Amino acid sequence: MKEELEKASEVIKSGGVILYPTDTIWGLGCDPTNDAAIDKLLRIKQRDPSKSLIVLVNNEALLQRYVKEIPEVCYDLIDYADRPLTIVYPNGQYVSDKVKAEDNSIAIRLTKDPFCSKLIQRIKSGLVSTSANISNQPYIGDLDKLPEAIKDNVDYIVNLPLKNESAPPSQIIKIGADSEVTIIRK
Repeated sequence: MKEELEKASEVIKSGGVILYPTDTIWGLGCDPTNDAAIDKLLRIKQRDPSKSLIVLVNNEALLQRYVKEIPEVCYDLIDYADRPLTIVYPNGQYVSDKVKAEDNSIAIRLTKDPFCSKLIQRIKSGLVSTSANISNQPYIGDLDKLPEAIKDNVDYIVNLPLKNESAPPSQIIKIGADSEVTIIRK
């Protein structure tokens, strides 16, 4: 894993896009503050730039860096989630506007995956995480079956297995400034 961490972190720090196993599915990732890297990721995925992206973090301190004020209910949701949970928080900060939604909200998942956690620790920032599929196409758990258009255009493919090829993507909920909860993806 050490060699994969070194290679992936070098690519991210130099503005590249990686294909990597997340705590849920294969993901495309880059530096959430680098507009050029985000543009490249969106081109690879063929995704509408108006759609926001998810940022992975590995601890609450990093979560607090990217969200101006975290509603108290979010800590309970994180603690009691029985599978990976992405929360859309109001008022994101310190990331590219290309990561945030039009209402300035930001989607963040606190990952427990060992590789993702160590990579985030190594790059000293969050990590963009979006499914490694062409936009509006189904998720694919098998790296060998991912579209060549994706594999051929990323700067690095992390050579580690996905823990569960049939795992679903994370649940997504949105928290309003008044702590109102909206389920986006079950």
